[in-house]
Amino acid sequence: MSNPTYFVQECPTCGRRLQIRVEHLGRKVVCQHCQGHLIAADPTNARYERADTGNALLRRADELLESIAQRKPQPR
Repeated sequence: MSNPTYFVQECPTCGRRLQIRVEHLGRKVVCQHCQGHLIAADPTNARYERADTGNALLRRADELLESIAQRKPQPR
């Protein structure tokens, strides 16, 4: 079973740091703390913040997933 990959984004309404699944990049999400609405965007890369850049968001999601795959598994 694969583990979901997350990125951190600050809620523009309440300021809390939210863990958002990479699959949700470019989608409208709701903050579970304040019910504020935001577009999921990787804040480390401003060029992906626009919701109408679907292909760019998919490329960024692939980049993030690849970076996780390249990490060595840590023994438990």
